[in-house]
Amino acid sequence: MSVIKRISVVSIVALMVFSQCKKSKNNGSIPTPPPPPGSVAIKDSVIVQGLNFPWEILWGPDNFIWMTERGGKISRVNPATGTVSLLHTINEVVANGEGGLLGMVLHPNFSTTPHVFVAYNYNSGGYKKKIVRFTYTGSALTSPVTIIENIAASSIHNGCRLLITPDLKLFITTGDAANQALPQNTSSVNGKVLRLNLDGTIPSDNPVAGNAYWSWGHRNPQGLVFANNILYSSDHGPSTDDEINIIEKGRNYGWPNVNGFCDAGSEQTFCTTNNVREPLKAWTPTVAVCGLDYYNNDLIPQWKNSLLMVALKESRMYQLKLDAANTSIASTTEYFAGGYGRMRDVCISPTGKVYICTSNGGNNDRIIEVRKL
Repeated sequence: MSVIKRISVVSIVALMVFSQCKKSKNNGSIPTPPPPPGSVAIKDSVIVQGLNFPWEILWGPDNFIWMTERGGKISRVNPATGTVSLLHTINEVVANGEGGLLGMVLHPNFSTTPHVFVAYNYNSGGYKKKIVRFTYTGSALTSPVTIIENIAASSIHNGCRLLITPDLKLFITTGDAANQALPQNTSSVNGKVLRLNLDGTIPSDNPVAGNAYWSWGHRNPQGLVFANNILYSSDHGPSTDDEINIIEKGRNYGWPNVNGFCDAGSEQTFCTTNNVREPLKAWTPTVAVCGLDYYNNDLIPQWKNSLLMVALKESRMYQLKLDAANTSIASTTEYFAGGYGRMRDVCISPTGKVYICTSNGGNNDRIIEVRKL
């Protein structure tokens, strides 16, 4: 598909920092530090349209955007031309409500190990979810291998983001599948962040030997990114308390006993008893937090050291500026409010361009490119 010509400009006044040199006792032999970089103007433009519920977009080592659509399609998108090339359709996928083909991640050593991991819902004695690994041949996906299966699913609250950390561990977010009894049950894989070896076995250093969970007490986590040696996640709340969390080994995140922070009396008791980790930030009313990525590129300097998160209900992108320790959110800025409809995921190219996919349905979904003006 050709690049859509419609372009809107987000005007950001560049910050001009002036410094006046003062002579030092050594007659100015010590150089004055340069001023910090200022903001730049950005522009957003549609590069692909006619998609139907794209769920995952990620930047591939081939400099293409890899994409899943909820109906079962896996495609590669040329960001320069907008051309969409279908790689594979998974016929086993059952798109029920919010379910279908969901998260995807590529092996970090893709040139030598061209494995593609995907999460999807299917029917087998009920509605379920599985993670399957494919091998990329250069033109197709072949040789499917099931990594984990029989995860409870529903028409709502399925998760499911995938991530591989530098130590080659696969992280999987799972929702409560509309069953609030599951997140606090550590014998269940639902309402968890799971951690597996890439062959599906359970790492020996998981919180509990032989158990796949890394953290528990999650409702519907649909954003996951590893940066600064920290695992960050976004999680949908009910009518209150969407969350941004730092995911820590063996910690409880409270659902359904705690919404957001441990501020109500009963929540405080539960949090103390159950080692609950409070979120970095919570939104009430909810904004339907979704895809999450980390920006630290010079192209758009005002976004450096920020989490970029898109939202469905609020139809916008949030820049969540991190503090120097990367463990709290120093400020929040909103972009593209209402301009494109519901936003599902975000990814970042190595050059610093940002890509967002929408989730409006009806073959009316798009990929938007954001870059320096």
